[in-house]
Amino acid sequence: MSTVSAHIAHTLSRHLDHVFGVMGNGNAHFLDVLHRETDLTFTAMRHEAGGVVAADAHYRASGRIAAATATYGAGFTNTLTALAESAQARIPLLLVVGDEPTSGPRPWGVDQVALASAVGVRTYTVGDRDATATVLIALEHALTYRTPVVLAIPYDVVTREAGPLMDAGTVTLPAPLAPQGPAAQATLDRIADALARAERPFLLAGRGAWIAGAGPALGRLAESTGAITASTALGRGIFPDARFDLGVTGGFGAEGAMELVRGADVAVVFGAGLNQFTMRFGDLFAPDTEVFQIDVTATATHAQVGGFVRADAAVAVLTILERLQARGATSSGWRDSVDIEPLRAYEPGDGLASDGRLDPRSAAARLAEILPEDRVVVSDGGHFIGWANMYWPVASPDRMMMIGTAYQSIGLGFPSVAGAIAARPESTVVLTTGDGGGLMAIADLETAVRAAGGRGIAVVWNDAAYGAEVNLYGLKGLAREPMLIPEVDFAAVARGFGAEGVVVREVGDLDILAEWTRRDPADRPFLLLDLRISGDVVAPYQREIIRVNS
Repeated sequence: MSTVSAHIAHTLSRHLDHVFGVMGNGNAHFLDVLHRETDLTFTAMRHEAGGVVAADAHYRASGRIAAATATYGAGFTNTLTALAESAQARIPLLLVVGDEPTSGPRPWGVDQVALASAVGVRTYTVGDRDATATVLIALEHALTYRTPVVLAIPYDVVTREAGPLMDAGTVTLPAPLAPQGPAAQATLDRIADALARAERPFLLAGRGAWIAGAGPALGRLAESTGAITASTALGRGIFPDARFDLGVTGGFGAEGAMELVRGADVAVVFGAGLNQFTMRFGDLFAPDTEVFQIDVTATATHAQVGGFVRADAAVAVLTILERLQARGATSSGWRDSVDIEPLRAYEPGDGLASDGRLDPRSAAARLAEILPEDRVVVSDGGHFIGWANMYWPVASPDRMMMIGTAYQSIGLGFPSVAGAIAARPESTVVLTTGDGGGLMAIADLETAVRAAGGRGIAVVWNDAAYGAEVNLYGLKGLAREPMLIPEVDFAAVARGFGAEGVVVREVGDLDILAEWTRRDPADRPFLLLDLRISGDVVAPYQREIIRVNS
């Protein structure tokens, strides 16, 4: 006979390979079985939020679901910000937590089901007769709806006998969503007609298109129509032919590239939510651009969309290609008439800004030249997010992830390294974080150093301030003192955790990274670059927000 904890651990071991978290009373028995009886790998984090962040990053980097775990009470409540981020970003993961006994709450108990529900997450509670089935249901729910799910184990249930272990089957996922009904078919005809007659067709793809596996088909569609392409920040690298790709749209886009987008006469958007940042607060497309959107959401997500199809991006692209072929459509030739490369260029920076501190644009450009090509970039939230997204190209959307932006949070950076390196151990994981968010997550710098070792780099954009707040509210005359941070020596902190820490005050100091990359990963430590940047250089996307708010 086996316990409830054994049923949970063994069932998870058949469907995933990694668990991240912090041990406590509520999950101690589960972790004991996981360690003794399964092949699941457990990475100990230093904060409960970090377990959720690492599981989130693992999925974004690999497409494979992972689990997080925490104890009940304070352990669980510590996960809520990270859980809210994963819910809003639509990341499937399983959070295994202890919960109050079936006899009722204890004096320190809180309503964990209600708290999870408040951030949009469903809870499944296991019992001694349905543990295996409940785990499978929770996994199926997470993967079907692309959402985190809480799996709760009442404290007096964890060691109960639950019968012999069994293989209760596999998780069943729905087929890709095909266009349904005559209205969808009519809109697909409109899209095909518009692309066939377009003189300046433009294709935009987001993370939804990547999840659908639509990249190769989108490449064929772009080639057949002569379309110029671009992506959202979360879809970067999805189009296979970079020669005709403008990079990221919105506030992260190069100004010349965004001007070209406004010249498109037809734009078709695949698997992208068209939020205010992607749309440049309504200025991405010209008023007379004919805009179509294909997504799995229920309705169009922007007022400028003139035709919407609810469908899986890959299915829809193939359908459009068939329609274009039936119409005998030929390429517009637009992509061949435009010199794309100079339009993608960003400002190189001035080396040092007017205040004598490092210009972040110059640092970002130099880092792009010397960072390992086989890299996975994970980003915390904050003013600095523009620098990596603008200056550091990546090969595919699963190599650039922003954990925190969906919920507009900071402080989730360092623990994301552990999840990304577990998912892609052959690559170098590069964290980009600010000093504000870095201090919030500093406990899991130890985890990053331990997990990534010589395949991990952290870039800390250290301006001794909460930069976004200074830009948005300091400029309005609000008191700046609460927005400032005493300058922290992150390089010294990193050395205390066993990493190599380097203070970077000018572009030449980044040569240490070039030397680091030439060493064998087995012979080098985790590297933290503490960039003492100027707060006077405002990222273009922040200037855009300032303009709108003004």
